[in-house]
Amino acid sequence: MKKLFKSAMFAASLFAASVSYGQTHKDTTVGQKVGTTAKKGWHATKKAASTVGNKTAEVASKGASAVSDKKYDTKVGPQGQTIYIDKNSYYYYVNKKGRHIYVPKAQLVDKPVK
Repeated sequence: MKKLFKSAMFAASLFAASVSYGQTHKDTTVGQKVGTTAKKGWHATKKAASTVGNKTAEVASKGASAVSDKKYDTKVGPQGQTIYIDKNSYYYYVNKKGRHIYVPKAQLVDKPVK
């Protein structure tokens, strides 16, 4: 009976000790504002998603323009962009956000010879 009582007390003390160790919490936010790391993470994720979305839109728009519209071979845009001519004979280039920027023919520049 003494052995059974000793083993039961040992098991109970072991169980109590393991529960108390499981409840310890190390506070790592001492001296910091609460939620600052979450804000930095969210803004970084938002910026990366925006960058990826803009690049995807640019590639998709350039691909659609190359298929559906004519490419103007002898002229380029004000900063050297590829110029496309749509079905209404308007000149445009695709910017970094994937949007069509229409330019008048007077602003087009001769393509440099390589």
